[in-house]
Amino acid sequence: MDKKPKIAVLTGAGISAESGLSTFRDSDGLWEKYPVYDVATPEAWSKNPALVLEFYNQRRRKVAEAKPNAAHHALVELESAYDVTIVTQNVDDLHERAGSSQVIHVHGLITQARSTKDPNLIFDIRYNNIGLDDRCPLGSPLRPHIVWFGESVQHFEEGAASVETADKVMVIGTSLTVYPAAGMADLARPEAEKVLVTLESDFIPTGFIHYPQKAAEIVPSIVKDWIAGIKA
Repeated sequence: MDKKPKIAVLTGAGISAESGLSTFRDSDGLWEKYPVYDVATPEAWSKNPALVLEFYNQRRRKVAEAKPNAAHHALVELESAYDVTIVTQNVDDLHERAGSSQVIHVHGLITQARSTKDPNLIFDIRYNNIGLDDRCPLGSPLRPHIVWFGESVQHFEEGAASVETADKVMVIGTSLTVYPAAGMADLARPEAEKVLVTLESDFIPTGFIHYPQKAAEIVPSIVKDWIAGIKA
């Protein structure tokens, strides 16, 4: 049996915003209410862990209330004809809840906590709160399994490899300004078919076709065309 062609999908905050999750950069986004250095840095954690935990506990509750949208579900449909890997900057679990089978979270996952002593000790907490008194088996406090500013992204090599070997690359809902994750788009092969779906378009990477539309509106159509093309 022939192997399925590969698709790498890079997703950012825009796809989750259509499910009702606030982005950090919108005029009414999360940074307007919480300065970044107060809630999303190792220094913030050291200074005021209670505030940091409350911020992410609130976010986790919002994620629990959100539902995957048409773009999330369309990406699942791609798996009927392609080997699909999603590399996401988002910390929500909407891709998984929609049914995508290969999701790489480069900025962490809101439904997980990790040890502050051993970063390899990671625990699924679903949508439950993390409390100040919660500890890992080593006795150290639990923190959100989130990449904060000043920390290294996770699984970068794995995500980069999926883009470098892809026959098609789709970028959704990101301004491609947050590095190093944003640089993955530049790793796409020249011969790969490449599309960018975003309302933010400061620049368009070389070789990408830009769709300045909401993901839930255009991604299902792109997916339909791609599936039809391989089955033709």
